[in-house]
Amino acid sequence: MEELKNHRAGYVTIIGNPNVGKSTLLNALLGEQLSIITPKAQTTRHRILGMLNGDDYQIVFSDTPGIIKPAYAMQEGMMDFVKASFEDADVFLYLVEPGIRSLKDDELFEKLKRVEMPLFIIVNKIDKIDQEQLEKEVNYWHEQFPNAAILPLSALKKVNVDMLKEKLSSMLPLNPPFFDKEDLSDKSERFFVEEMVREQILLNYSKEIPYAVEVEVEEFKEEETIIRIRANIYTERNTQKGIIVGAQGSMIKKTGTGARKRMEVFFKKKVFLDLFVKVRKNWRSNDADLKRFGYKK
Repeated sequence: MEELKNHRAGYVTIIGNPNVGKSTLLNALLGEQLSIITPKAQTTRHRILGMLNGDDYQIVFSDTPGIIKPAYAMQEGMMDFVKASFEDADVFLYLVEPGIRSLKDDELFEKLKRVEMPLFIIVNKIDKIDQEQLEKEVNYWHEQFPNAAILPLSALKKVNVDMLKEKLSSMLPLNPPFFDKEDLSDKSERFFVEEMVREQILLNYSKEIPYAVEVEVEEFKEEETIIRIRANIYTERNTQKGIIVGAQGSMIKKTGTGARKRMEVFFKKKVFLDLFVKVRKNWRSNDADLKRFGYKK
């Protein structure tokens, strides 16, 4: 137990607007592609914990959905995940990108200004701007958050990511590990399968389709040399189902192939993936469905 006397552990919450690079930063910090990443807004729907473990520390990163003004019940559930992350945070990482000056929720923005925990303003995507613009960004955020530490960073290019790790590991409270040191996340294998299928839907379909879709694993069987998975893709309307399937099943095949390849890298094992498309009308506004899919308690 002697080694735990100086062990540090705590929760680090990552928040920001959609598409500022929160999931990219989490993956860069962990050295694993844990959160799915696409160019579309609202890629992250759930709160995902990712653990970074060292000999004398455990950083529990909390990747949250991009902050939006909810338009329907599912999005309200997403914002509840963000609000919950304020309750257990030991450190906040507020991720911004050049030119964006506030959160898309004024109340949360003001709440962030009042937090007593250590706060980092992470100016992401610095690989896309010059030094003069970077200095303007840093000065602006110093004025807005005079007590925060400002750290310019590129999650994509991994610029200053190691520096952020070092700062965080030294400033967490003295605690034993909250999770097993072998754990990478609090989410199940089924959750990551569902996310990988949804990632392909976000990449392969346009307009409203990706946002009207939910994925649910029905069967996950791990054998010695292969994982056999059966999953359902739910849409809200029959017309959406037809688009997901595509002409002669071409689009669902493309989605399944992309997801399977991603899973084989993630699980380091051969995967057999069977996808089915079903309709659950207006599931995004149905309390029972939102509870089933994890958006409400």
